[in-house]
Amino acid sequence: MSVGAPKASPSKSTDCPVKVTFSSKIKVKAYGGKTTVAYRWLRGDGSKSGIKKITLKGKGVKYVAVKESATFKGGDLRSWNSVQVLAPRKVTSAKGYFTVACGEDQGDGGKEEVVKPRPRHWTATRVWVDERDCKAVATGRISTSGKRWVRYQWVVNGHVVDRDSVYVNGSRRVQYVIEPGHDLRGQVRLEVVGRGGSSDGSYFRIHCEDHSPKVSASVDSPADYSGTCPVTRTFSGTIRVSDADGPVRYRWIRDGVAGSWETVSFYGHGPQSRTVSDSWKASESGTARRAIEIAGGPTSGTAAAKVTCETAPEVKAFITGVSAEQTAGTCPAATLSGTGKIYATGAIKVKYVWTVNGATVKSGDLDFTAAGEQTVSFSTGSNGKAGTATLSIVGGGNSSAEYKAACEA
Repeated sequence: MSVGAPKASPSKSTDCPVKVTFSSKIKVKAYGGKTTVAYRWLRGDGSKSGIKKITLKGKGVKYVAVKESATFKGGDLRSWNSVQVLAPRKVTSAKGYFTVACGEDQGDGGKEEVVKPRPRHWTATRVWVDERDCKAVATGRISTSGKRWVRYQWVVNGHVVDRDSVYVNGSRRVQYVIEPGHDLRGQVRLEVVGRGGSSDGSYFRIHCEDHSPKVSASVDSPADYSGTCPVTRTFSGTIRVSDADGPVRYRWIRDGVAGSWETVSFYGHGPQSRTVSDSWKASESGTARRAIEIAGGPTSGTAAAKVTCETAPEVKAFITGVSAEQTAGTCPAATLSGTGKIYATGAIKVKYVWTVNGATVKSGDLDFTAAGEQTVSFSTGSNGKAGTATLSIVGGGNSSAEYKAACEA
């Protein structure tokens, strides 16, 4: 799941009172039934809204639109709102910033300092800061009792960083860009030189882009399967780092349920990848889903694999050939022998019986571990006359062979 950074409307205002509406969208992947989404708003002043809940029905990707409004009566303020999702998983959005700069402070965070009592010709200042990626824009307002040139200077963390002069006819805005090229926090102040006007300090915090190693993960699913069950299918995952030397903790998300943490190690420098796997033993038809979550990092997309269990075909056995031959001894005595072949389509146990002219002369068992053919035979004394030898499979078919007389009548 994911949640977008809130958008403020209006994002900037110089008119007060003003109502600012914050809106965001929560993306949830539901797996059927009812899914409860619990969330709250986090605010730049440290306060939090109450926990709100929304119930979704069905399955698939759902989008939840959320809103919150606040009214500002006056003052100069730069702040933010964000959305924190608590269920079904905890996710916090990026911050959505807004700026209110609308004249005299009425208790809503604006900063202004004037010299009191004001002389006949007075000068006043105030300042606010717009924080951006790796820089901050300090905006100040210089107010005067009339028309005049005003010399001013910017002071950052106690050091004068810029000086200039402007012509002011009642009110004039000036700006200074703080761009240190690295993370920095502190206070900026706008001072009027020679007339005593100085703003309150406005605090800022600059955060530059994180160049630390990036970690990502992806999951590939095995091909869909149709056949006999149980069967084992294996998901393959790839964990990538942009530049790292050490362990990375991760865990498999199996059908939406997080598993235990595991560790994979990287050595050296530069882009690297490691392959991990997770097996699914399917005893019945169904679909399995897998994703990988990186500790303190992103979660991969979800891969799905489908298994369709089919009934195995029935294993059968049948006779492929029978032959019998009589050999004369001292007539009327003779010897009768027979040979037969039995074929099975798979693993099976077969019981067979040899009969001669209806009388049993031999029986036995055959054990087939796979599809194939086996030979069975018999040999017995005979009266030298012609007859019939029969090979039968118990519970199956039979096949016969006639033999000639070996002794003359």
